[in-house]
Amino acid sequence: MNEALAPAPAGQAAAVPPVAKKVPTFREHHGDTFADQYEWLRDKESPEVVAHLEAENAYTEAVTADQQPLRDAIFAEIKGRTQETDLSVPSRLGDWWYYSRTIEDKQYPVYCRVAAEGAPAGAQSGAALESWTPPTVVAGAAVPGEQVLLDGNAEAEGKPFFALGGATVSRDGILYAYTVDNTGDESFALRIKDLGVGQQLPDVIEHVFYGLEFSTDGRRLYYVVADESWRPHQIRVHTLGTPAEQDEVLFEERDVAQWTSLDLSSDRRWLLVSIGNSEYSETRYLDLEDPDARLELLIGRGERILHAADIFEHDGAAHVLLAHNRDPQGAKAVNSMVSVARLAEFAKPLADQQWLTIVAHDDAVKIESAEVTSSHLVVSLRRDTIETVRFAPLAEALAALDSAADGHPAPSFAEPAFGEELYTAGASVSDYRAPVARLSYTSYFTPPRVYDYVLATGELILRKETPVLGGYDPADYVAERAWATADDGTRVPLSVLRRASVLPDGTNPALVYGYGSYEVSMDPGFAIPRLSLLDRGVVFVVAHIRGGGELGRRWYEDGKKLRKKNTFTDFVAAADWVAASGWGDPSRLACMGGSAGGLLIGAVLNLAPERFAAAVAQVPFVDALTTILDPELPLSALEWEEWGNPIEDADVYAYMKSYTPYENVRPAGYPAVAAVTSFNDTRVLYVEPAKWVQVLREASTSSRPIVLKTEMDAGHGGASGRYEAWKDRAWDYAFIADALGARELLA
Repeated sequence: MNEALAPAPAGQAAAVPPVAKKVPTFREHHGDTFADQYEWLRDKESPEVVAHLEAENAYTEAVTADQQPLRDAIFAEIKGRTQETDLSVPSRLGDWWYYSRTIEDKQYPVYCRVAAEGAPAGAQSGAALESWTPPTVVAGAAVPGEQVLLDGNAEAEGKPFFALGGATVSRDGILYAYTVDNTGDESFALRIKDLGVGQQLPDVIEHVFYGLEFSTDGRRLYYVVADESWRPHQIRVHTLGTPAEQDEVLFEERDVAQWTSLDLSSDRRWLLVSIGNSEYSETRYLDLEDPDARLELLIGRGERILHAADIFEHDGAAHVLLAHNRDPQGAKAVNSMVSVARLAEFAKPLADQQWLTIVAHDDAVKIESAEVTSSHLVVSLRRDTIETVRFAPLAEALAALDSAADGHPAPSFAEPAFGEELYTAGASVSDYRAPVARLSYTSYFTPPRVYDYVLATGELILRKETPVLGGYDPADYVAERAWATADDGTRVPLSVLRRASVLPDGTNPALVYGYGSYEVSMDPGFAIPRLSLLDRGVVFVVAHIRGGGELGRRWYEDGKKLRKKNTFTDFVAAADWVAASGWGDPSRLACMGGSAGGLLIGAVLNLAPERFAAAVAQVPFVDALTTILDPELPLSALEWEEWGNPIEDADVYAYMKSYTPYENVRPAGYPAVAAVTSFNDTRVLYVEPAKWVQVLREASTSSRPIVLKTEMDAGHGGASGRYEAWKDRAWDYAFIADALGARELLA
């Protein structure tokens, strides 16, 4: 079908793709031998490998040179719709309001704060609502008393890459700790700034991971360290003013299949250490207000309970809030339930513990998370693919803990109402004692909104809607729900996005996008770059395929391990629906996905290459079996809970080998393919797409180009800086629009 499009321009025909030499490397497992001709490309330090990648970039540039005007046009459209000088809605923490600014012609945000007026942050939850009303801060205007915490543009100056990994402020508001990455490999340097004097402290800690928190007194800093395979495995404690080499290891996880992270409880008193994978977890806690406290076990991994925990004080007693999939009596909740218990219960054996269920399990509702304020319970949930939020008085949720009665009324939840079918809403609380929760809302065509939700009354106060310039009118676009039917009869939800003027006449170019792994949901959200495709008549279809979390935990479990192929066949069914529905011309379909979604694209192209005219695979996980077979590679052991363990299990090995994109390329008419990667990516190594494009070119019987584009100074998320990100998206969309014959804007 892709051959029905116009032939490649003469410049493309003249360009010659780089041909990597073949150096067989043999992989042997479970009686199977695989000869990998291109494994030598893994040697990142080899000048020959670097030269090959640079040659690929040159070839890509030559083949796509005629797309540059289209890329420039899309970039200009993105830029023209974006209010470049803008700021976030300030969030209250302690005695300060925190926010970030963006400035025209500057790549990175500037992080700032101003002192709060009115009631101090230490006031109880009944304090006046006005004290939690954000100050009026005008984009582009000088703010009296503004203090700059971190200027990303100054930090990035003279460096090839810049990303802020995280930041935290001490309880007294004097110290600001932050982590930066200047290569894209997500290995961060930790620095500390004294905001009182505006100077950096001499303390610098290299090679830290995401996650850092201060002790209550601000004298110690807790942070995470990853091992050589990029697996976070240690929680360390740094005492300010001492050498980093003397930092204490508070916790170390030696199981290579476990991920370790840290966080603070909602009331900021407790340090929470989480260890686990996608199937079960463990929580440990430390009382930050007790200098003699030790890290204690809350729920151990041996209980095989997948959970998330929070600890908070109520009426002088410490309580635990849990979102979990099994209770002490063995009741299972595949979509999770919410319970509360006194902290003292967790000193008992699990079978003797008393947890009070306050949100029961529901097959139709997936509990995503639960947290507390000093007055309310906040539950995020997913229903009919849509993520939203509910609130209930905390006193109601805890009342039955003080009652001997077996039965108790469920707390009365309130749920904000929105007028769209497809949307995403979430809540957060910056200050535990605040009488408001910060609520975010967006849809495919509603720009992000920020509300304050008044907990006592349910009032929604709109604080900001992100401006979209250039005459944007949401009425010009339509988002609808549709359903495809997979081979096994499963109904797969689709989100169909289009210009309102586009009709289902069977002539439209269409792009099908998907992910489908790790229980990650492709939720409705506004995106300025996507408008440039829609304005060229492209119908944009998001396929909510199995392996994601859109329809609850079972939807995820039905697309992982030995059911992974459901992810791929669901996507093919989505493409077939687009072609049969009239919304897309069968000869003008493209597909796109990134990371594990790149694996999806690779597998789908092997299953049904004739369905598509073009494909973009972003940082694609296309050599998954080779990666997961080597536990020393970044994150490999952590992948066993998602894909299975092909090292130990012959059935898993055979199943993965049957779909891994790199090993299943076959002679076929492959579409135009762009594999986009980053040299310093530590999640999906550049070598995977580099190898993949070689075998694709050898096998393809079509004349469409297959290109590799490598960002040489970037990581998993691509180049840093908002303008560079816009250029990257313009590149991807121009590749698709060109292949689909959708270069011109609709009249």
